[in-house]
Amino acid sequence: QVQLVESGGGLVQPGGSLRLSCAASGRTFSNYAMGWFRQAPGKEREFVAAISWNGDNTYYTDSVKVRFTISRDNAKVYLQMHSLNPEDTAVYYCAGSRYRAATMVRGAFYSWGQGTQVTVSS
Repeated sequence: QVQLVESGGGLVQPGGSLRLSCAASGRTFSNYAMGWFRQAPGKEREFVAAISWNGDNTYYTDSVKVRFTISRDNAKVYLQMHSLNPEDTAVYYCAGSRYRAATMVRGAFYSWGQGTQVTVSS
């Protein structure tokens, strides 16, 4: 089991940027893929981005491609978000995968953080 703690959320104006971080402890973090999901009020949790165990492969949902970048180091995974718009408002969750390869499949992720709120509003 890996324990995940997100940080970096907040209120930002449209067009602004935020960088989310996810600190991992427990299971050997660097051996597994990681991902970010988000859940807006009244909507289901949706995939945002994923990164393979070594950082070589990444996936993004179409709505965030170009604007968001997922990355990782030995202890954390990050989500750099640019050109934010109100549709990006959601609770963002860090997730740990069972596998090394990056994937968009929610069922591959078994460990979740508590989430961090991102609100995009003027």
